[in-house]
Amino acid sequence: MLENIRLFSKIPTECLRKLEKTSSLRKYPKNTILFMEGDDNAHLYIIKSGLVCIHTDDNEGRQLVLNYMGSGEYFGELSLLDDKPRSASASTVEDSALMTISRESFRGFMREYPELYENLMVELADRIRSLTENVKDMALLDVYGRVAHTLERLCNPGNEQASSPKLTHQDIANMVGASREMVSRVMKELVVGGYIEIQQKQIRILRSFPKNW
Repeated sequence: MLENIRLFSKIPTECLRKLEKTSSLRKYPKNTILFMEGDDNAHLYIIKSGLVCIHTDDNEGRQLVLNYMGSGEYFGELSLLDDKPRSASASTVEDSALMTISRESFRGFMREYPELYENLMVELADRIRSLTENVKDMALLDVYGRVAHTLERLCNPGNEQASSPKLTHQDIANMVGASREMVSRVMKELVVGGYIEIQQKQIRILRSFPKNW
């Protein structure tokens, strides 16, 4: 499985078998909390199947969704490097199967294969760039712009026929920092305009969004 994960792309397959032997594979039902912001949880999580939500919550129960991650993606890599508590929370959106690798196992493997450290730095840089774009969207775009950019990201950039995960309007509102009512209005207009279609909570982009609404 690890040979299909971008983080391990430069590591020979036979070497990855050694790392896989130190991992654990568990199945989690829908709506399972994997860890909470502030937890001292030191594992890398790799999604074999299912869907996971990465989010942060305030003291009043309001939630900001940072990302949805599916099969073949991974999360929790920061704890492998800085020994600090989790900076966000993670929970399953669907029944999911997750492989976990401990900090000790990952660091030992990284000492043996230094190219993994280079891969990790490149991946972290890519995620920081993505986070910067998201922050810029939140600060500079109106609700329509934030919704449009979020849908483009969720529906796999470069493949407009791909569908998003199953999301409610509230889920999208939690990602863009807007009210559910406002998001519902934007989504309805996009459907009426023929830009998207929604089937069983999955969103599919039919044609490019206009720059302004």
